Amino acid sequence: MTSVHDLQAAAEVIQAADGLLITAGAGMGVDSGLPDFRGSDGFWKAYPALKDSGLQFQDMANPQAFERDARQAWGFYGHRLSLYRDTHPHAGFHVLKRWSDAKPQGGFVFTSNVDGQFQRAGFASKQVYECHGSIHRLQCTTPCQPSTWSADALQPDIDIQRCRWLNDLPGCPDCHALARPNILMFADWNWVDSHRHHNDSALEVFLAACRQMVVIELGAGTEVATVRHFSERIARDYQAPLVRINPREAHSDVGDSFSIAMGAQEALHAMDELLHS
Repeated sequence: MTSVHDLQAAAEVIQAADGLLITAGAGMGVDSGLPDFRGSDGFWKAYPALKDSGLQFQDMANPQAFERDARQAWGFYGHRLSLYRDTHPHAGFHVLKRWSDAKPQGGFVFTSNVDGQFQRAGFASKQVYECHGSIHRLQCTTPCQPSTWSADALQPDIDIQRCRWLNDLPGCPDCHALARPNILMFADWNWVDSHRHHNDSALEVFLAACRQMVVIELGAGTEVATVRHFSERIARDYQAPLVRINPREAHSDVGDSFSIAMGAQEALHAMDELLHS
């Protein structure tokens, strides 16, 4: 149980920081109404058509899904693309943006989320490192070129009940092979990570500029622990406090850490109120 004292201590560390490294996993988007795919039940609730086939999230978030049934794979990803386009970031995103804007070194985001919610909340693209790619960019399935392109022109037409893509399948502009989202999937050897690396230098500049940084981690679980491992490495290497916000997995082995067992929006709102009380 997180006490007011825990929240106050974490808020004071955030207040004293000159820069915020915001690290976020899938739990960050739950309060915006995005689906939770933890376990088969959560996935099949969002995509009941796949339950009859016994297909799970790992089966669809896999390059082989496009080889097995391209229209089904794009039914899944096209629905997600439309969902993320229509979703408004919850108030916690805007709290983080306001806090970042008030810091001398600003804020920087490292996220495994592919939904683009931080950018929609006002963070500049150069401030967001998307370690697993973005659903808002496409790549060739082959891939014929180490390049990606915007998905803005893509207009999904989906039969949601059958999880099927109905209009012409997206194609590569260079070789005309099938296109896919520029997302790191399971067992994915063809992911093009060139766009992700655009922000390598921006992240390095931010980390070097901070003298009293704090790491704020939100909704990053242990099942796919990319974000948790990154948060802990940066906290140790830069001797920065780690504020870990997670309703079920808030524990931390990092020395100077604050475990907040709450949802992201609730915790950020509570700390924001304490900072302004």
